[in-house]
Amino acid sequence: MRIIILLSVLLVSVTGHTQKSHLGSWNVINSRVTLAPHWELFNELQLRSQSMYQDHFYYEVKGGVSYFLSKNFSVLAGVGRYITYSDPGSFTKPITGNEFRLWQQLTMNNYLTRVKFEHRYRVEQRWFKTGYRNRFRYRLNAAVPIAKKKMEPNTFYVAAFNEIFLTNKAPYFERNRFFAGFGYQINNYFSIQPGYVHQFDYRNSLGTGKNFFQLTLMIDVDGSRNPYEGIRTNMD
Repeated sequence: MRIIILLSVLLVSVTGHTQKSHLGSWNVINSRVTLAPHWELFNELQLRSQSMYQDHFYYEVKGGVSYFLSKNFSVLAGVGRYITYSDPGSFTKPITGNEFRLWQQLTMNNYLTRVKFEHRYRVEQRWFKTGYRNRFRYRLNAAVPIAKKKMEPNTFYVAAFNEIFLTNKAPYFERNRFFAGFGYQINNYFSIQPGYVHQFDYRNSLGTGKNFFQLTLMIDVDGSRNPYEGIRTNMD
């Protein structure tokens, strides 16, 4: 009940500020299935809008498989489809971006008392109607449970990350993405994570930035519990 009240207050305050800030919304459903102690399948759905739950312009569908080498090391292979529509309006054609993507990822964790630091390195192969591009991403994520020593049911936590996006073609520094928010581990199967995202694209000499309210629902469907699991954020 407390988490519902907190989310309601946050959503009302953000919505009230929308007209001035033109805040967008970013919605994520992330699910994973543990096949064995070291293997997981994952799926993620995203829907983004230019205004607060209005003017939807983007969605993505992706999934893949991950393997945990140990508690602090995992590798992943993924595939996805990413569609971007024209502005303004919701799903306005013509489609401006139709991307098919493969990627490979290495994640390394280290801990400072209760704080978990996650270093994520990703290499992407991206196909568009206009051609092919590579991209390289690095994300540093920090998360810590509140008032408890570890993640378990009925646990609040705070999380933040910064990610840089690089390409092998000019402009080489393509994007920076920052997230700050909190989460609530409801039980062994569900957690929810609202927060703030600022994304800045370096596509020209001036660049363009955008702020989003992000709401993520994370679902665990475990055939056998993964001994290497912990606090996690969305896959994006």
